[in-house]
Amino acid sequence: MDNIFAVNKPKGITSFDVVYKIRKKTGVKRVGHGGTLDPLATGVLVIAVGREATKQLDKYVKGEKEYIATIKLGFTSTTDDEEGEKREINTEYIPSTEEIEETLKSFIGNIHQIPPIYSAIKINGKRAYKIARKSEKENSTTATPKMEPREVKIKDIQLLSYDYPILKIKVTTGPGVYIRSLARDIGEKLKTGAYLTDLQRTRVGEFIIENAKEIEDIKFE
Repeated sequence: MDNIFAVNKPKGITSFDVVYKIRKKTGVKRVGHGGTLDPLATGVLVIAVGREATKQLDKYVKGEKEYIATIKLGFTSTTDDEEGEKREINTEYIPSTEEIEETLKSFIGNIHQIPPIYSAIKINGKRAYKIARKSEKENSTTATPKMEPREVKIKDIQLLSYDYPILKIKVTTGPGVYIRSLARDIGEKLKTGAYLTDLQRTRVGEFIIENAKEIEDIKFE
């Protein structure tokens, strides 16, 4: 059995949790996913079932991706999202809509982005988030992973709504973009601080949210 399709990942589970559930439903061990979504994120997760399908995953997930992101200004988070420890940066200054729009425009194109320290990127063979958690547990700043900037492409950003301190944006990206990092960097540029409060991926290449399957509805003959 070989198949590639999109699942609408619910909030609160990992991308691997989705893979595990599909394995149980299909009875097929060779199941993979492309383009990891954080546990707090929802939306399109491309799933491949079977040896031949998993070999083709890369070509499906290297295309454009679209996201709806909700961002809160005035604070930062240690994880750059709702999960981390928050710190107030600047809640007195309220940027205008015009300033928000100009700031968003500045991130369109090829940019250098530093991934979140709580990410699955490997540093000397170890996942960054595991290094970060160990550093946090030991209360050691010297062991905090050093994330190197990477060149990525943001193709478009649209402001969907803004009611301080919350702004909602639609982002179209190439591969490798961290929306958590984008939220953090928007806050830095505005000098208010910011973190991601909600994220839905609405498209991966040709796979769109409207056609994504709910996990509980997936059936295999």
